[in-house]
Amino acid sequence: MKVVALAPDLMDRSKLAAVLPEAAFVGAASQLPGAAVDADLVVVDLARPGVLDVLDEVVVAAGRVVAFGPHTESALLAAADAAGAVVMPRSRFFADIAGALT
Repeated sequence: MKVVALAPDLMDRSKLAAVLPEAAFVGAASQLPGAAVDADLVVVDLARPGVLDVLDEVVVAAGRVVAFGPHTESALLAAADAAGAVVMPRSRFFADIAGALT
């Protein structure tokens, strides 16, 4: 299974790596479209600069995109949903990462 993640925060990255040890992490949103080609799953932190600019491409390139972001940023979450990602507030995502990815 090919998994790609954009989660530059070290705590977030370690939590994701514990659940998805096979994940390849990218450091910037600009790297997502290329890395997402033929990925089964892409996990995206919506709070990172440039994510919305490339999200449409990522959704087309990957099998499934799960995006999380601050619950206070309803417009950001709605934009990611409109792009075709499975979207959830950050707190819900990290409360049950495995469940959020199924």
